[in-house]
Amino acid sequence: MSKVPIDTSLSELQLDLMRALWQRGEASTAELAAALEARGLAHTTVATLLSRLEKRGIVRSRREGRQLVYAACVAEPEVRRGMVARLLDSVFGGDAKALVAHLVREDEIAPGDLERVRRLLEGDRRHD
Repeated sequence: MSKVPIDTSLSELQLDLMRALWQRGEASTAELAAALEARGLAHTTVATLLSRLEKRGIVRSRREGRQLVYAACVAEPEVRRGMVARLLDSVFGGDAKALVAHLVREDEIAPGDLERVRRLLEGDRRHD
């Protein structure tokens, strides 16, 4: 039986929540609500977000006393890859050169970053 890939596309709010979880390794709903305090989210909103992410297989939970403690099931690079791949397909028709050209034309890549990209293209990943 083949494993169905997890849809790792996340909203901005879900991504903020996952970043807080990735930083902590494991966290309770209350801890994550506190980490997202600047967003002014209710504890119940954070709990709903976590429940939905758990149903999608992005996080898992375990009971610790009376609270649930969450951990990520997917790593940040995996989410990033999936989201960039969807952006590439939907906006640039799968043409990575068009994406890079757009970033360069729109001054999204600083001159110093271009050298780093060049090294990556040449296979030198030591400077990441």
